[in-house]
Amino acid sequence: MPLMAREGKTVYTCSECGGTSPKWLGQCPACNAWNTLVEGVAESGGAGRNQRFQPLAKAAPVATLAEIEAAPIAHTPTGIAELDRVLGGGIVEGGVVLIGGDPGIGKSTLLLQALDLLARHTRTLYVTGEESGAQVALRSRRLGLGASAVRVLAEIQLERILGAIAAERPAVVVIDSIQTVYSELLTSAPGSVSQVRECAAQLTRAAKAGGVTVILVGHVTKEGALAGPRVLEHIVDTVLYFEGDTHSAFRLIRAFKNRFGAVNEIGVFAMTEHGLKGVSNPSAIFLSTHAEPVPGACVLVTVEGTRPMLVEVQALVDGGGPSPRRLSVGLERDRLAMLLAVLHRHAGVSCMDQDVFINAVGGVRISEPAADLAVLLAIQSSLRGKPLPRGFVAFGEVGLAGEVRPAPRGQERLKEAAKLGFSVAVVPKANAPKKAIEGLAIHAVERIEEAIGLLGSLG
Repeated sequence: MPLMAREGKTVYTCSECGGTSPKWLGQCPACNAWNTLVEGVAESGGAGRNQRFQPLAKAAPVATLAEIEAAPIAHTPTGIAELDRVLGGGIVEGGVVLIGGDPGIGKSTLLLQALDLLARHTRTLYVTGEESGAQVALRSRRLGLGASAVRVLAEIQLERILGAIAAERPAVVVIDSIQTVYSELLTSAPGSVSQVRECAAQLTRAAKAGGVTVILVGHVTKEGALAGPRVLEHIVDTVLYFEGDTHSAFRLIRAFKNRFGAVNEIGVFAMTEHGLKGVSNPSAIFLSTHAEPVPGACVLVTVEGTRPMLVEVQALVDGGGPSPRRLSVGLERDRLAMLLAVLHRHAGVSCMDQDVFINAVGGVRISEPAADLAVLLAIQSSLRGKPLPRGFVAFGEVGLAGEVRPAPRGQERLKEAAKLGFSVAVVPKANAPKKAIEGLAIHAVERIEEAIGLLGSLG
């Protein structure tokens, strides 16, 4: 009777960087992240491992940059304008896209809609590891895609998926999701660090060798980051994240990495009975509708990628007692504390004994410093209990010395505000246009105390 194989040697793998350690440690020795080592079985070498590292093709000769012929990258539109905007114009042959987001936020719905549009002129394949083919068909019928030509494969074994890709020869493949796929060459369970990393590497290899566009769906952790090793983000060409509250009808999709287009682009969608629909004018959902101006509300003109958008920033300043709170939703909390110190030192407005709450309407997250001026004007409006004038917008970065610094693409921001009917703008002096913009009264300021003093004359 043959002897049973011994259990594999235990190894601890970092979920952040993929580094390994023979014993558990509180801190990863490779990337110094804390509490990220996960126990697993060490993978043994052999024919399978040697097979995985075969080169894609014969090595190309070394050449200088001037000698290399580089043609422009061709993008194929998916038919969904907001998704194409984030991708940089559409999908790219041989490109690998990783898309993550909370469960139920609409990742599978959006990709099924995109595949249906692509299937009308090319071959597509939807590989589902979390649902059966019947469940995918039911979802497509709910979306009004009953006559869809999308090919569906319910499979989680990597080798069979690669075989189906070779047999079907699709132009676009969706893997939903990468955490459910496993390879027989590895002994660890699906979803482990080694399985996710190896399966993603094999699918990337197949995409580059066959010119197939591969879209990987990834789960996210409680912190909102993609589950699995961070090296997964380095393997792929594009990383997209879904944002938004599952209880809200609006969804945002943002590019954090894109080798074939610009990063920090944002796509805005509305969830309807027939799936996700692109929102062509996102400013409409990021502006509250007040019958009359209210204290603590200031409209900011921000820029996401190539698109200027108007977002309402709301502030509430209230008595806080000996331990006042500073809470910020949609903006950086540390920057809020810094801005309150600048407001006190240079404008003489103290909020030391007040609770200060800041919120960006619509669930959008604003990271650019050009929001500083709008935040401070909203705080001053709430503290005085006096609303800003109707049709008021502002933007500009505020420095620690109290100066108001210019924001990039100021002319585009002002033109967008004027197009949407706003009539009063407070901007940095360096952003003041040389020619007047019809219907928009522009007040240029150099310091924060000048902007605060301007509120009295405007109010």
